[in-house]
Amino acid sequence: MKTFQVPSSYHSTLISAVKNKRRTEDKMKKDFTPTLLDFGPLHIYLARHFGFCYGVENAIDIAFRIIEENPGKNIFLLSEMIHNPQVNKDLKNRGVRFLQDTQGKQLIPFDSLQSTDIVITPAFGTSLEIDTLLKSRGIHTENYNTTCPFVEKVWNRSGQMAEKKFTVIIHGKPGHEETRATFSHASSGGPALVIRDMEEAKLLSQFIRKEKSSEEFFELFKGRYNNGFDPTKDLERIGVVNQTTMLASETQQIADFLKHAIREESETKNENTNDRFADTRDTLCYATNDNQSAVTGMLSTPADFAMVVGGYNSSNTSHLVELCELTLPTYFVEGPDKLISKEEILHFDLHTHEEKLKTGWLSDNIPLRILITSGASCPDAIVESVINKISGFINGADSVVW
Repeated sequence: MKTFQVPSSYHSTLISAVKNKRRTEDKMKKDFTPTLLDFGPLHIYLARHFGFCYGVENAIDIAFRIIEENPGKNIFLLSEMIHNPQVNKDLKNRGVRFLQDTQGKQLIPFDSLQSTDIVITPAFGTSLEIDTLLKSRGIHTENYNTTCPFVEKVWNRSGQMAEKKFTVIIHGKPGHEETRATFSHASSGGPALVIRDMEEAKLLSQFIRKEKSSEEFFELFKGRYNNGFDPTKDLERIGVVNQTTMLASETQQIADFLKHAIREESETKNENTNDRFADTRDTLCYATNDNQSAVTGMLSTPADFAMVVGGYNSSNTSHLVELCELTLPTYFVEGPDKLISKEEILHFDLHTHEEKLKTGWLSDNIPLRILITSGASCPDAIVESVINKISGFINGADSVVW
């Protein structure tokens, strides 16, 4: 397996040892039970899989190497490298400037760039339009590309589908950088449409069955389809790919649901469903699958609450929070500084999109049992700092056995 050079400040001796032990004992990754860190009066259960994925380590490795190899040069990132505040802060502290924010708002004009400047493409990738614009200014984007290989796999699969005259349905958040990039690549070859969730898949099925008009389609999915999209023709043959950080189970549910809608519509025409629906199971990201499966496995362990560590604008992290909330009270924190005291915690509410102060968050239960995981863009060092902060609040939790 390829290894990456990641800043030592992102590593955790404890968590690296835990992960290496689990990897050795479970080489086939079949065991999704958590690892118990026994502090005596405090029991922390770490998810089987969490933290940096292949794509994130690859991006960090490339970005920091670019900085080291190009002293004195202007170095820019198209947007955040990954959705973790600590990593992006570290890049800014090393002189990297961001051209856009995560929503695509321009922070530094493209026309201010020079051909000698370096522009790094983040792990989410970028649109063909932006890539073409940068190359027109003499900037060699291919030399500084950190796009996740699994994102590129989705693009390649979308291209193959387009060649076979399938419309690409993208399960993703419309404003997310990765979804914008995937939509650009997919729509360059043929019809493409972005849907957010199962509710929108149900709406889409009504257009597949010709139950609603084109006018209603254009209004409901405004800004989500490419120019020239014709719902009366372009929903005849479809396939589903995803923003790799979405819930993999939901992507599969959407694909199965839309395939069923195609099947029902095909039966009225005596057509073969397989000729109208592309198989895209191979586009689901393995790391997203593993982290989500590990949370499901972790949640079978009785606990007082769950904690998810990571950037608040991280899509994959937010979905881990959603999974935990189905079973337990859940706190979503960026790092140890949000754990103010044994009485107070500042955590992010996914539903209101704001941080909230919670009092009395740590109970006096002995042992206090906490489930912990983190997003794919969160350094293990931050998770260890959170664990240390919690153990510091509990009398007698001075050493750990695992």
